[in-house]
Amino acid sequence: MAPRLLRLLPFLRRCTLLLLPGWSAAAPIPPAAPAPADVVVLANARDPESLALARHYLAARGVPEANLVALPLPAEETISRAQFTAELWEPLTDWLRAQQWVDLLPMEGRDAAGRRRHAPQGHRIGALVLCRGVPLKVAPDEGLLAAEATPKLRAEFRTNQAAVDAELSLIAWPVALLAGFTPNPLFNRDQPGPAERARVVRVSRLDGPSAEAARALVDSALAAERHGLAGRALIDLAQRGKVGDPWLATAARELAARDFEVLLDEAPATLPATARAEATAVYFGWYTGAIDGPFRLPGFRFAPGAIALHIYSYSAATLRDAENGWTGPFVARGVAATVGNVYEPYLELTHRPDLLLRRLLTGATWAEAVFQSLPVLGWQAVALGDPLYRPFATSLEAQLAPDSGLPPELRSHARLRRVRELARLGRAAEAERLLERARDEATDASVAVWAARRELAAGRAAGALPWLLAAPVDAAGGAAGWALRADLAGLLTAAGRPDAATTRWAALLGEAQLPVDLRRSWLPRAIEAATTAGETVAAERWRGELAGLPPGN
Repeated sequence: MAPRLLRLLPFLRRCTLLLLPGWSAAAPIPPAAPAPADVVVLANARDPESLALARHYLAARGVPEANLVALPLPAEETISRAQFTAELWEPLTDWLRAQQWVDLLPMEGRDAAGRRRHAPQGHRIGALVLCRGVPLKVAPDEGLLAAEATPKLRAEFRTNQAAVDAELSLIAWPVALLAGFTPNPLFNRDQPGPAERARVVRVSRLDGPSAEAARALVDSALAAERHGLAGRALIDLAQRGKVGDPWLATAARELAARDFEVLLDEAPATLPATARAEATAVYFGWYTGAIDGPFRLPGFRFAPGAIALHIYSYSAATLRDAENGWTGPFVARGVAATVGNVYEPYLELTHRPDLLLRRLLTGATWAEAVFQSLPVLGWQAVALGDPLYRPFATSLEAQLAPDSGLPPELRSHARLRRVRELARLGRAAEAERLLERARDEATDASVAVWAARRELAAGRAAGALPWLLAAPVDAAGGAAGWALRADLAGLLTAAGRPDAATTRWAALLGEAQLPVDLRRSWLPRAIEAATTAGETVAAERWRGELAGLPPGN
């Protein structure tokens, strides 16, 4: 049966939000914005790569060595409830209590899963980082489910399968039912109070299809923080109803209001492989089971520091596969921060992309934004990325400074953002001068395409040509730039230079790795340009190639 994302009616609460009798103002409260000294890092003591990743993170962020806890854990991604309790929950809780990260008042008895009962008095964990090698999800336990009274839970929520990360977020919470979920008191709260923060442990994970990919989550975040996140935004609506699409549309408006270039795709299908995806810094979309479209092109890479999410029920069912699902494949392709679900979450219990983005745009950390955007705890959600990552903390002015370290292909996107900002502020002359400097440098075809489209839309083909002719042929960079190069060739035809377009098409179609479906899409346009330009040899060659391709879907 295909995975389901059902719209959820009012939430059923797994436990109430009550102040415990032992609560006091002196109880430890985690900081609103975690700092390195506030981060606890958990690794698998049986996995050398897990330990190496943990130490890489400690060194990269300046987290004290004393904040590392290594437990001997199972190697599998999926563990039983009994394993989770005996090998992870109880040892971790003991260590956190011994190191005074959590204040837990012991109580008599154990819960249905065998966990010692306690009355939490608060905690001081800014963020808990789980390193690759720590299990990902807890398998359902029908025996425990039958033993636990859950008459008020709707049938679809009467399950005790869960993400490990989601369960660990409840370490400082009063013991709740194993089945169902717990409302998140941080959800949609810009400034949650001390009581709310002291109940929730914010968890993020460094994980992925390989140890190298997991390590890159850290390095990519740090690189983006040094020079600021730059690039384009892709927002892919699915036309599936009145819930998910408005979230994504709101995110698109938020980015456009900050002058990012936004591709908003409103077709029901996911983005086609022919969609422009060069320098993708933000991607939000839905709804298909495995990564597809331009992201499946050979060698595709996101921009450094990129944030991505795809709403789908089992997007993080495994993080060890670079091709199946979305969360693991995102990490394999260079995303620095992403979220997903290990089992069926139901739509309104997933991370809200609009709230996630809005909080990040204020300069917040990944940990803050993730938990402000998540409606429930103890359920199916995982977040991957450095919890201290602040993708939008660097100002546009700082990005454009000569010493910012922003790579040339990303500097052009930052410059375009500045052009749009100046135009929005009514400073058109400054915007034009900045554009002229960009054309003189001619380092990125993205600027040329943007400026040429503007000229053609105004009926000024002569104004578009200098941009198009000055654009570098191969500066788009690999598979992620193929659609940009096709766009550039098509605009040359529209601007009255089919001969130049034919040259561009020849270079693009000469790419040995160009997939068949892209050739099938672009050959007719190349044939049109060559025919118009009188390049009959090229036109006939491409007609022959097109005729020999297998039929498309």
